[in-house]
Amino acid sequence: MSFKFLGATALVAALGMGSATASAQPTEITVWSWDIAASSLKASLEGFNKQFPDIKVNVQDLGNNQVFDKTLAACAAGGGGLPDIVTIENYKAEIFWNRFPDCFTNLKELGYTSDIQAKFPDFKRTELEAGDVPYAMPWDSGPVAVFYRRDYYEKAGVDPKSIVTWDDFIAAGKKIAAANPSVVMAQADFNGDSEWFRMISNEQGCGFFSADGQTITINQPACIATLEKIKQMKDAGTLTAANWDEKVQANTAGTVASQLYGGWYEGTIRTNSPKLAGKWGVYLMPSLTPNGAHAANVGGSSLAISSGSPNKAAAWTYLNYVLGTDEGQITMLKNFGLVPSLLSAEKQPFVSEAQSYWGGQAIWTDILGTLPKIVAGRGTAFQGDANGIYKATQTKYFAGGYPDAKAALDDAANQIASATGLPIAQ
Repeated sequence: MSFKFLGATALVAALGMGSATASAQPTEITVWSWDIAASSLKASLEGFNKQFPDIKVNVQDLGNNQVFDKTLAACAAGGGGLPDIVTIENYKAEIFWNRFPDCFTNLKELGYTSDIQAKFPDFKRTELEAGDVPYAMPWDSGPVAVFYRRDYYEKAGVDPKSIVTWDDFIAAGKKIAAANPSVVMAQADFNGDSEWFRMISNEQGCGFFSADGQTITINQPACIATLEKIKQMKDAGTLTAANWDEKVQANTAGTVASQLYGGWYEGTIRTNSPKLAGKWGVYLMPSLTPNGAHAANVGGSSLAISSGSPNKAAAWTYLNYVLGTDEGQITMLKNFGLVPSLLSAEKQPFVSEAQSYWGGQAIWTDILGTLPKIVAGRGTAFQGDANGIYKATQTKYFAGGYPDAKAALDDAANQIASATGLPIAQ
């Protein structure tokens, strides 16, 4: 049954009849996604089709940039050409809701009740809802952790538990590099990404914009301290430049001792470097101060249903299974390391189990244990503008183009203000 021309009241009434309505006749829905996210969705299909055999889900792996670009272009053109379901990264989400509020469906019209919304942490929902309209359902989170080579740390006599601050991380990096020739401590995509700044500043409760998205906060003291520390790590040789593919290659080649990323990176290491089972471990991210939160979020995605989908009921049935049930979430965690946002999934037995690839460490207990400490961050509709300005500022600062980090981020704040019209927080 197609609900394309049903009003919201009629649609809710139809959905209220239960799953049988959504699968009364064979229906095919299409999902755009990428990389291990797409693989995870595919892994969920066996369990989904046991319950809903009449809904065929076609997951298309288009690549991260392609999904964003194609979705943006389609929304700008009126929404035509979109699939039933689109994967949207949290920090880019508000670009769509603000610029194209009619491109995606208000999930409340499909059965996304306040009770279901409450099953997810606030920091995951912040960027997915505009006012009281939820445009997307939370998928995976990106609680930040350090993934490290046990053997390299042990050879250098470094106990990861002793690494509490980033100064500790720098000192450990020097020992590890000395004990393991041709191995670098960690890598950052200085040229193509703002990842390290976003991770550490989020841990400090700072970001490009304020929590309400109304002011620019990139030049606040916590953000300045973040940029200063990143430069110190770069100057000390603790951080070396590498893009995504180079990091994956370094992991497999054994030329890097640590990677800082969201919990979803577990699947990237495990699936790309299977022969290194037992050699990797995980510890909490350091902080600028010993008493810091040691918790941040980077990445993580959501699923949204396009307004033009002729199969909204079936699309919602799939969303509610894959994101709203412990079974759907744990399947993706087991297979590809996508960290659940669904709070109940964190209580499933698998989360506390020792993981053989990770040297018998119960890594998910450690990683998911940071979720309650994560401060919500905002991308806003101006995420792309702010991110581009920050990256250019970072490059200039590293090259000596500013006297200090404060001058660099003051300049970035002024540029973002010019580009967005938002005021700089005082």
